[in-house]
Amino acid sequence: MTPPRETDLYPPIKAFLLDQGYVVKSEVGAADVVAVRGAEPPVVVELKLGFSLALFHQCIERLKAADEVYLAVARQPGKRFAKALKANTALARRLGLGLMTVRLADGLVEVHCDPGPYIPRKQPKRRARLLREFARRQGDPNDGGQTRAGLVTAYRQDALKLALHLFEAGASKGAEVARETGVARATTMMRDNHYGWFERVEKGVYGLTAQGADAVATAPRVLGAD
Repeated sequence: MTPPRETDLYPPIKAFLLDQGYVVKSEVGAADVVAVRGAEPPVVVELKLGFSLALFHQCIERLKAADEVYLAVARQPGKRFAKALKANTALARRLGLGLMTVRLADGLVEVHCDPGPYIPRKQPKRRARLLREFARRQGDPNDGGQTRAGLVTAYRQDALKLALHLFEAGASKGAEVARETGVARATTMMRDNHYGWFERVEKGVYGLTAQGADAVATAPRVLGAD
């Protein structure tokens, strides 16, 4: 089976644009595809088999000559491509570009976004969540740019405060742990046992597991100052 080529995208894209009343020509100047309809501004389409930073750079360069620029890529099956498509559609919108996919098996062309000014949607809940985590975080225990694995959050810091108290005081009632540590949701956190650090000794009383005792050793780093 012959591997696909970028030129395989052109016939479906051309047919799609012709159906909308455009006159379509390929390889005009530096552009892969140029389409013109009457006195309207030209539409430029750049063709690639897959997403790449170079493709976005190319499309941004085409914005110097045309207001409506699309990137077109071959559509692939599977979740990996679907995830990439979602992320790159969002990026295209932010850059004022359009995005199309071409299913080479049958020539189906889908437009996922059209060129236009990016207008971000305000999401006050996300901002509030960000600021809440910032305010609750004690010190600055993470290295900027690290992976999510082992990331120290305000929740983890609170859980470690509970573990420290149990390590020093032994099994205790949830209300007592909350009072001594200042973590109001101590009982809920020990019951949920997200990290496997706590165990229920009796009703309302929690102790520390071996895993929790090991975690106490990380206290200087996790709860340290800036």
